[in-house]
Amino acid sequence: MHNCLAKRIIPCLDVKDGNTVKGVNFKDLQHAGDPIQLAKRYNTEGADELVFLDITATVEGRKTFTKLVSKIAMEINIPFAVGGGINSFEDVERLLDAGADKISINSAAINDPKIIDKITNAFGSQVCICAIDAQFDGTDWFCYIKGGREKTSLKLIDWAKEVEGRGAGEILFTSMNHDGMKNGYANEILAQMAEQLKIPIIASGGAGKKEDFLNVFNLGKADAALAASVFHFGEIKINDLKHYLSDNGIKVRILNNN
Repeated sequence: MHNCLAKRIIPCLDVKDGNTVKGVNFKDLQHAGDPIQLAKRYNTEGADELVFLDITATVEGRKTFTKLVSKIAMEINIPFAVGGGINSFEDVERLLDAGADKISINSAAINDPKIIDKITNAFGSQVCICAIDAQFDGTDWFCYIKGGREKTSLKLIDWAKEVEGRGAGEILFTSMNHDGMKNGYANEILAQMAEQLKIPIIASGGAGKKEDFLNVFNLGKADAALAASVFHFGEIKINDLKHYLSDNGIKVRILNNN
């Protein structure tokens, strides 16, 4: 449905106490570097956008993160989204004021769906990304909140449709079954979502090799692919990945200086 647009590659940085960390299946965090340095590197390497997730739970941590957002905004010239711990419209305003281009909300939207309407009415659809963490339980895909710790009764496709109906600009879908496993994205459910939704879908969870990105665009019909550790630890270079995708018939934006 959105085939004419270039596919986007989006590194994701989970930030805890000012450092980038990476886990597997939402657990076991490892240190992965300084977020500002990583952001600058990805900006230079040709990332299309960045996502920063604040995974600290303290008020003090939130203040540190807001300062970090301001610093990042000064260092890079590609769009970036921030999420994690956004509970109110005031949080959204604070992070946009600090320099974020987009806001990613998850638990807050499930707890009070009207926050989606509020954000899109105030700032436009393009500012609002709805992050959905879901897991397949053998019969259906259910949404989770609180960083994947709490299952809800909401079914993935139903919630995705509601989110779209309320004006969200994009969906960032993470398959908890695939997160950190590095054996490919959840392409089957992604393709089902792409078929039933008009807004772009960012796929998250499962990138391990270049083929996984090719498959998420061809089979999963995703508009963008998000990954963390394969980029942070240099297993895949963004520029190499984009040349590989381009050679395999995927339309991507490639920097001229490389």
